[in-house]
Amino acid sequence: MDAYETIIRHHVDRLVAGDAAGATEGLADDFVQDWPQSGERLHGRQACFMVYSNYPGGPPAATIRRILGEGDVRVAELDLRYGDTLAFGVSVFEFRDGRIAHETDWFGEPFPAPTWRSEWVEVIG
Repeated sequence: MDAYETIIRHHVDRLVAGDAAGATEGLADDFVQDWPQSGERLHGRQACFMVYSNYPGGPPAATIRRILGEGDVRVAELDLRYGDTLAFGVSVFEFRDGRIAHETDWFGEPFPAPTWRSEWVEVIG
């Protein structure tokens, strides 16, 4: 596990634990977080801390499937549980000076595989 993966795992673990201060420790002061699906952007570690601190019902449970990348970029694939609802997440982390400078997150709920392509695919989940 490299230093960037350690920072990402700490970030996710602290967020899931409801520890907003711990979840924002590895963020640059001028951190930017994007959520393209809702068209939102957070500016700064403090804004991120406030969102994490005020998450209705607490943050989702998250399990990191894997982290890939090289240089200053890592991509994490996650399973997210919002109560009884499962969603899959992909987060792109960009680092600068050993801190997360930019994070972009996408979320999606699973859906049944269409039967029309069943002869060419393997169902994995």
